[in-house]
Amino acid sequence: MRKHRATPSPSWQRCVAARPSTVAAMLAPDAPGWAAEALMALAEIDPLIAAIPERAGVLPWRRREAGFPGLLRSLCGQMISNQAASAIWGRLASLPGATSPAGLLALSDEALRQAGLSRPKLLHARALAEAFADGQLSAEDLAALPDEAAIAAIAAIPGFGPWTAEVHLLFGLDRPDIFPSGDLALAASLTALRGLPARPSPKALAVIAHGWRPWRSMAARLLWHHWRHVTGRPAGEG
Repeated sequence: MRKHRATPSPSWQRCVAARPSTVAAMLAPDAPGWAAEALMALAEIDPLIAAIPERAGVLPWRRREAGFPGLLRSLCGQMISNQAASAIWGRLASLPGATSPAGLLALSDEALRQAGLSRPKLLHARALAEAFADGQLSAEDLAALPDEAAIAAIAAIPGFGPWTAEVHLLFGLDRPDIFPSGDLALAASLTALRGLPARPSPKALAVIAHGWRPWRSMAARLLWHHWRHVTGRPAGEG
């Protein structure tokens, strides 16, 4: 049996079409300039997605620091809950020097393990630090690269696959057209929103997300916002 599909109200759709100020009120004040344009465009492309703030409230604009600290935080969040990731990150970031490449390389394995890093994540954190220390990666270069090249540069580091790279571009660099199709919460959120009979695979989700171009980042943010709303989970870093 198909689940109930949420439907945006006709009055909301009329307001979005006629009043950009209505859209701005649905976004956090620190959202970038392109966010309102993206939400208005999605109201035409996919009103169900764009209407999420009508039910879930103002869309918060979550960010991460660009470069090494943001990527290190993304590594902490791989394959675990937001709550667990936040706890590990809090312990790791409190270690002297841990959020700089040289500082992390100077820390002992024992200190990193006590912060909560598993053996694989410990090795991957050191690989990331070495890549920044030797110039293979830099925050400036990543900011200057187009999306696909930036994703490839990050994914070339051991332990940093496409999901981690895409999340960094989305939250660390505010790129407007990124969609981490391998993210389970995005698939679950779309399933609940549309009342789908089964959760779409990453490949199927990527095909669906293609229809939201060039504003896939906004669609992803909205779907995460919807998932936090329907599950009651606190809004942590994505």
